[in-house]
Amino acid sequence: MKPEEIKQIVKEKYSEIVLQTKEENETSCCGVGSSCCGTDYTIFSENYQKLEGYNADADLGLGCGLPTEYALLKKGDTVIDLGSGARNDCFVARAIVGDEGLVIGLDMTEAMLKKAELNTQKLGFKNVQFVLGDIEQMPLPESKADVVISNCVLNLVPNKAKAFSEIFRVLKSGGHFSISDVVIIGDLPENLKKDAEMYAGCVSGAIDKSEYLQLIEKNGFTDIQIQKEKEVKLPDEILLKYISEQELDAFNNSKTGIYSITVFAEKP
Repeated sequence: MKPEEIKQIVKEKYSEIVLQTKEENETSCCGVGSSCCGTDYTIFSENYQKLEGYNADADLGLGCGLPTEYALLKKGDTVIDLGSGARNDCFVARAIVGDEGLVIGLDMTEAMLKKAELNTQKLGFKNVQFVLGDIEQMPLPESKADVVISNCVLNLVPNKAKAFSEIFRVLKSGGHFSISDVVIIGDLPENLKKDAEMYAGCVSGAIDKSEYLQLIEKNGFTDIQIQKEKEVKLPDEILLKYISEQELDAFNNSKTGIYSITVFAEKP
């Protein structure tokens, strides 16, 4: 698929997600229903409910980590949340940075931003903003943020090198990011790599972990750390929709794995 085709698929799928409940989203592939790959998204997601700032209306059950838990946020920080969706991570970040800080949510899906705007209005926050835009070309000034966070989104971005370049640009010198994402160790079966639904489901868009970390380093970041890592096991019945029994046996007996990681890095 061409990059623009991938982005269109992601926009369409996440426009459907925003119309569903958290419970519906947690029992389907990134929330897009039985026509999608059928991944139980609770395999990926973490529980936010005990975190200060949590808002149930903004929780669509779509993350693969808790980047705010590791982001070293402090009062007064300016934070950019990439692929902010309905604003769950934004509201948790806002609880930490306080009234003195600023939280900016960037998303390319208009329906998500409308949902986020409604949630923000209900809460009456004046220092949580939203911007429609592409992570590969952010409509934001350079050196804007103290911290960048993102939760299970960069795996959906076709040009990850450009995404990390843009993150570097919008961070202040001495700023840092904490990003939760999905990566691969080994080689996915070819049919999983090619499938558009699995791309929207945060699997086939993921790249090799070592390549992911190299992209971060190549774009100028330092002090790169894996803050958290866990293996994600897709059920055999899901995998069998895309690969044969023989391929499944080979996959399960290989060293290939799908992992959720939270990675930290600084801009010098």
